[in-house]
Amino acid sequence: MKRESLDFLKTLLNTPSPSGYEMGVQELIRRRLADCCDEVRTDIHGNVFGIVNPDAPFRLMLAGHCDEVGYMIMHIDEKGFLYFNPVGGTDPAILIGQRLRIHTRNGPVLGVVGRKPIHLTEPDEKSKMPKFHELWLDIGAKGKKDAEKRVAIGDYATIDMQVEEMPHGRLVARAFDDRIGAFIVVETLRRLKGKKLRIGVHGVTTVQEEIGLRGAATSAYQVHPQAGIAVDVGFATDCPGMDARRTGECALGKGPQLHRGPNINPILGDFIETTSKKEKIPIQIGAEPRGTPTDANVIQLSREGVATALVSIPCRYIHSPVEMIAVDDVDHSIDLLTAVAERMTGTENFTPRSL
Repeated sequence: MKRESLDFLKTLLNTPSPSGYEMGVQELIRRRLADCCDEVRTDIHGNVFGIVNPDAPFRLMLAGHCDEVGYMIMHIDEKGFLYFNPVGGTDPAILIGQRLRIHTRNGPVLGVVGRKPIHLTEPDEKSKMPKFHELWLDIGAKGKKDAEKRVAIGDYATIDMQVEEMPHGRLVARAFDDRIGAFIVVETLRRLKGKKLRIGVHGVTTVQEEIGLRGAATSAYQVHPQAGIAVDVGFATDCPGMDARRTGECALGKGPQLHRGPNINPILGDFIETTSKKEKIPIQIGAEPRGTPTDANVIQLSREGVATALVSIPCRYIHSPVEMIAVDDVDHSIDLLTAVAERMTGTENFTPRSL
């Protein structure tokens, strides 16, 4: 990956973007798309559309959601401690001892998730999973009125973790799910600039995926594509605690994961897999026996139905502050989506007929 692209990725990852509050990241994406797309627009929900060859009758939609899991302030007690609930699915156990940034109208406020010292913890408490209402944020306030001067009910917070480079081309960050998918969509559109495409490519960085695939549902309705490819993270199993018997085998650095199953149009899936072989792009194959918990789910069901596929980036420790991916898998994903767009003629028929 070029340093300029890596720097852009780092900026995306370091910009807070919980579901419903994606404005900062989407502004960065609009700027990035401005000189490579024929059209860039934003809808009422905050989805950003970058379109190449917009007049083509055949529309390929690429979707990567830009939101991340976060937290919302629910209550401030008399002593000035803050209580919060998750925005999206997250494990309360990962929060103990963490620093969070609360994003207020007047700027960020640092808070720490407190816990009773181990010396005072009863034996039966040590083995219990904490519940969100039992956790609190300490912003150093002297009391409720002092806290209310700095933080309001409904302010959102994110874990204070910045992206870091690690050996062997690996990156660790708070929000690869799914800022990396949005990044891949953006960089694919940039790669397609100046290409003689026979189809229109509608890249969408979608919002509110973590609370119900909401942005993909409305943006797919607007694009009305003949084919759609969602880009998201997938469960890497090459680390302790993961069981390939449950999710299938998937490893960092061995290429993006393609999928087979009812959420995946078999003809489009074969087209992408064949393209990877012709372009000598490494891939991994995963099985999805039901609708996937990704944008591909609602894209498939939009209007009269859309031929849909899913490209997953192997990721360790999903929905934690230390999600980890391999840069090579990102580069190969961009190569693959670029090649798919270039190879499509716009005459493809994705109606399944026989196995």
